[in-house]
Amino acid sequence: MVRYDFTNKTVLVTGSSRGMGATILEAFARAGAACLLHYYADNGGNNRRDADQVATQVRAAGGKVHLVDADVRSASQIEAMMKKVKADYGGLDVLVNNAGVIRDRTVKKMSLEEWNTVLETNLDGVFFCSKHGAEILRDNGRIVNIASISGVVGFHGQANYAAAKAGVIALTKVLSKELAKRGITVNAVAPGVIQTPMIGEIKPEVMTEYEKQIPVGRIGKSEDVAHAVLFLASEETSYITGATIPITGGWY
Repeated sequence: MVRYDFTNKTVLVTGSSRGMGATILEAFARAGAACLLHYYADNGGNNRRDADQVATQVRAAGGKVHLVDADVRSASQIEAMMKKVKADYGGLDVLVNNAGVIRDRTVKKMSLEEWNTVLETNLDGVFFCSKHGAEILRDNGRIVNIASISGVVGFHGQANYAAAKAGVIALTKVLSKELAKRGITVNAVAPGVIQTPMIGEIKPEVMTEYEKQIPVGRIGKSEDVAHAVLFLASEETSYITGATIPITGGWY
């Protein structure tokens, strides 16, 4: 069932060639949005193949989708991408900052490359996309950032990821104030344990322990996050801004 109507809206979801980003993009497409599927053109072409597959699925279901590529770690590439989006589609109504990576390791064992890769992708990328995306967002538009509950509580072995996501939460608060005069809301969601390719295959015994700690009794799904994102991107949430919503099944 489509609960929201995004007809005549243009939505950009970064990192939407697979996983949670693809699920969010597909949800917007089902709700009538013209969707911009963003991917990073890696040397092996894997991301493009994934993007093509998602786009095919969206179109087969009657959705509207166009592909855009850029490295979110590069301010110049993001600026160029946003200018092209403005030229080709007239601007944006919704920006979802989802692109991210993980490189889990304890601080003692973490390399500078692992630290920098995660901070550059998960925090710098959100800054670049928000900065240049805000320039082409229409008034009364929406920015929804994908943070993480790790940025609130800090998980063992995630110093880089937790620091980046905590930064995203803080950036969300600042942007919400700076863009309020244009009617643009800026919010974040903070997913807990969500079954996506990024976290890999969770061992059954570990899954059982997680589920024991989660009041609703199950691991989260990408769809759980997508529903919250569409809610925050809807016209009905014009008085909600600067918020971070935990999506943890009651664990937090």
